[in-house]
Amino acid sequence: MSTKIATRESYGKALLELGRKNDAVVALDADLSGSTKTKVFGKEFPERFFNVGIAEQNLIGTAAGLALAGKIPFASTFAVFATGRAFEQIRQSVCYPQLNVKVVASHAGITVGEDGGSHQSIEDVAIMRSLPNMTVIVPADDVETRKVIELMGTHQGPTYVRVGRAKTEVVLDESYEFKVGKAHVFSTGTDATVIACGIMVPLAMTAAAELAAEGLKVGVINMSTIKPIDTDAVVKAAQESGAIVTAEEHSIIGGLGGAVAEVLGENMPVPMKRVGVMDTFGGSGKPDELMKHFGLTSDAIKTAIKETIARKVSVSA
Repeated sequence: MSTKIATRESYGKALLELGRKNDAVVALDADLSGSTKTKVFGKEFPERFFNVGIAEQNLIGTAAGLALAGKIPFASTFAVFATGRAFEQIRQSVCYPQLNVKVVASHAGITVGEDGGSHQSIEDVAIMRSLPNMTVIVPADDVETRKVIELMGTHQGPTYVRVGRAKTEVVLDESYEFKVGKAHVFSTGTDATVIACGIMVPLAMTAAAELAAEGLKVGVINMSTIKPIDTDAVVKAAQESGAIVTAEEHSIIGGLGGAVAEVLGENMPVPMKRVGVMDTFGGSGKPDELMKHFGLTSDAIKTAIKETIARKVSVSA
């Protein structure tokens, strides 16, 4: 049985370890430290932990001030609040002056579950990706999340890291090295390639494995850095397989699917299909039920792959 760990848990542990190594690291939260898992950092380093209360704009403004003072601030709250309520502050006080603020937002996507559509951020990647100077990262699992947070101790500039509430299958091992702007290619394909991020990566791997039994060679790429996207990896996959499917726990508009479509449109147009939330809000339910309801499953990815391969054949004809 595979190991499953919520990436928010991985974030909390990694932040604590980074804080032990670097005194410049500080953590800020908006009265949700138990949920975002920054609480463990605050317990060990109370002098470096700031709970600003339910005031997300102040969260970002304070983080910006700490960055100007030479600190490395990690500001956390739920994704829907971080990117919604505090958008202006992230734009004006972090991205415009290019400050070294790390916004690590938890409870992203529909796997928030019973909290419902009001708390399920399915547009946060699109919002953050639109901002100049902002790096956007969606780790696939526990290993990658820990590697990302560790690297944030030295990586300079505004960064948005998206982590989740639900437990996610671990698909990477400790030898994995995360690099900003570089995709991780699990496998290459000649029939199609799935480019996925976050919780959808293991589902993409399952889909590819099951289609292999049907004689289809499908590649899988973990595109954890949505911005700057690995253009070379996208173009190479299009050249090798001729068909691209994207998979994300996010709206198909403006997120990973949108970013990949932009690359293909300008560099290597091939048939593609986006698997994600279809221009709608989320709903209340158990995470697994919601994933099935919104079509975020390995079966949905398989269907998308077959449809895209069929379009490839049609275009060739």
